[in-house]
Amino acid sequence: MSGTRVDRDLLLNGMNKTVYIILAFAILVVIGIVFSGGPQTTELKQAVEIKDGVQYITIEAEGGYSPRVTEAKAGMPTKLIMKTNGAYDCSASLVIRSIGFQKILPQTGEEIIDLGTPKAGVPLQGVCGMGMYSFIINFS
Repeated sequence: MSGTRVDRDLLLNGMNKTVYIILAFAILVVIGIVFSGGPQTTELKQAVEIKDGVQYITIEAEGGYSPRVTEAKAGMPTKLIMKTNGAYDCSASLVIRSIGFQKILPQTGEEIIDLGTPKAGVPLQGVCGMGMYSFIINFS
């Protein structure tokens, strides 16, 4: 009888150690996220460059679009550069309804789209062919 009690106590102590280890690991993960600034996001990426009076906005297409939201200047000639690097998903099928653009992007490469001179307050939205992924460019 006493052997059974000892075995049960050892088993419970072993389970308690496992629970403590799991809790300690979870706390370390949470601390790591807090001190690293939280989950990383591509939203912080700014992809606007002005060269020779033309504004170039670069969006990467692969497993969605990055950045998903971009702020750009209105009232200046603008070109959108869609970059792909092994894009085999629906983000390679780009639709921009406001300018009548619909095309399958190259699996790897760049597609340059002339946006003309966008007006302030009129955002441009691009979506994949299935409507799963999107990006927006706000002009101000």
